[in-house]
Amino acid sequence: MVIGVVGEARPGEHRVALVPTVVPLLTKARHQVLVETGAGAGAGYPDGAYVEHGARIAATRAEVFAEAGALAQVLCYSAANREGRADLSSLRRGQVLAGFMDPLASPETVREIAETGVLAFAMELMPRITRAQSMDALTAMATVSGYKAVLLAAAALPRMFPMLTTAAGTITPARVLVIGAGVMGLQAIATARRLGATVSAYDVRPAARDEVISVGARFLELPLDTGAAQDTRGYARAQDEAFYRRQRELLARAVAESDVVITTAAVPGRRAPVLVTGEMVAAMAPGSVIVDGAADHGGNCEATRPGETAVTHGVTIIGPMQLAGTVPAHASQLYARTMTAFLLHLTRDGALAADPADEIVRETMVARGGDVVQPRVREALGLGAAASPPGPATPSAPRDGPASSVPPAPSAAGLPARPAAANGGDA
Repeated sequence: MVIGVVGEARPGEHRVALVPTVVPLLTKARHQVLVETGAGAGAGYPDGAYVEHGARIAATRAEVFAEAGALAQVLCYSAANREGRADLSSLRRGQVLAGFMDPLASPETVREIAETGVLAFAMELMPRITRAQSMDALTAMATVSGYKAVLLAAAALPRMFPMLTTAAGTITPARVLVIGAGVMGLQAIATARRLGATVSAYDVRPAARDEVISVGARFLELPLDTGAAQDTRGYARAQDEAFYRRQRELLARAVAESDVVITTAAVPGRRAPVLVTGEMVAAMAPGSVIVDGAADHGGNCEATRPGETAVTHGVTIIGPMQLAGTVPAHASQLYARTMTAFLLHLTRDGALAADPADEIVRETMVARGGDVVQPRVREALGLGAAASPPGPATPSAPRDGPASSVPPAPSAAGLPARPAAANGGDA
């Protein structure tokens, strides 16, 4: 099977779906890897590095779409990546498409993808089970985002993070509050601690307390009923406005006392809850910094301008979009390992076998045979239950010839085990 990699369509997106070092894992399974010219250049992966590891370079984007039986992308066409719509006309029935699709927040774009006839898999729907850990792209990207959020805050804060005792006096450590202690939040805590800050953290999920303490932060206890705050998949559940109002009242003092606030709270398929109001921002000391890690989902701060940096009441509010993409080299490396593990998981007995009985396939498959098939996405579209799927799928043939034979896939090396609270923005 030919696995195609194209440059990302979204302006400023420099990540690439596969990096040179994962190519041998795919070629050992007798796949071929076809890369669009310059696809990895923005992340520091030149064409020559792909060739050295066994990939082929395509002169044009159209060549990749025409020849590939499977396409690996970071950001597929979605409401957040309208530029990707131009690729829809290049997709063909039975072709495999895998990448981030934002399916719960933009189900209409999934419907458009489905109409091309592709077999589409949304990486953000990877189930949180042990077998799928090496394929969990959201956890990988959240780790990068948590790290970079702290660096953005440190660069904008007009003071240093660590405590220093010098001949000129003692500098007290910066006080950092992290709201949302999923993967992104935990990485933010760890990074802020390494820089010497005093860190507190809050999460609506009671299970997050031990995780926060384990990475060196103080857990902020709020007297709220959080018994129904977490779903069976480990993600935060959306609460009613009365809950969020009380939560904001209790958080106000902690926010006002912080030099830096990093928010990461998101609910899959929903707008991010507003946890930091304009009044809370006004109560912070001038020079304080807020990094809104949920800006992609509307933002946790009322004053956030997604994609911009603003100053309100003397407080710098940073609303980064696709934060992991600002560290493209390592973000691509981590994403490529998850994508490779997933592609190899789909391959068995010499062909692509997307068996709907397999939980990993069932949860991530959003489109097949022209229809949207993922239950939660169908619900978001107001559709009834999908018809029972047929047996394992096989890839379509390239436009200029039959599909190649593929032997059973070996296991792929995965990422280290993730913390229990994995999420996308963060949950």
